[in-house]
Amino acid sequence: MSSLKIMFGILAAGLMLSGCMQATTRYEATDTKAFKPKDKELLAKVKYENTAVAEPFRRAIVEFHRKEAPGSIVVDSDNHYLYYVLEGGKAIRYGITVGEEAMAWSGIAKVASKTEWPAWHPTPGEISRLGVPTYVAPGPDNPMGSRALYLHSGGKDTLFRIHGTNQPEYIGASISSGCIRLTNEDAIDLYDRVKLGTLVVVLEPKHGDSPYKPRLALQGGSSSPY
Repeated sequence: MSSLKIMFGILAAGLMLSGCMQATTRYEATDTKAFKPKDKELLAKVKYENTAVAEPFRRAIVEFHRKEAPGSIVVDSDNHYLYYVLEGGKAIRYGITVGEEAMAWSGIAKVASKTEWPAWHPTPGEISRLGVPTYVAPGPDNPMGSRALYLHSGGKDTLFRIHGTNQPEYIGASISSGCIRLTNEDAIDLYDRVKLGTLVVVLEPKHGDSPYKPRLALQGGSSSPY
């Protein structure tokens, strides 16, 4: 998929969704006060263009009616959202980049480990497909970004990660090798909330909730699909 087509898709989604979301969600500004000195230092050194995320995919607090317990994570790859479940029928919704359908993973996992400014150890498939080295050191332009959550299922590493990105322009698109990417700022925000052992539910393809029929996160408390 070309970069032009991806960007057009994100723009189109933004135009379609902004009307129903602007007035009914509260966007959360990044609290840089919570960043560690190293975070501020490395984020100031990034070489990528820190493109603003399209409004529908900016971090927001929304109503949430699924039954996952507070503190859980729900990933809706179809619609490019990750939800961190709060008390009182609410959730923090983050816009994400997801893997192309053939490389996506779905299921139930737990956060087995967490790393700040992780190194990248590409899988053999990624090395063969992308022509990348076997190891990329931590840093502001590392594809793993500022934070990483490593997911295990059945006691085994799924090789599926939730992590930052050096390509914020693709939040709201499907381009990655299967992992869930957030902006580096959102990755830090989520990381600080998540504990080891956190339950992560990654919905199967075609099982996400359309913003126009919002079974997953009702917009503004309305039960109407429009």
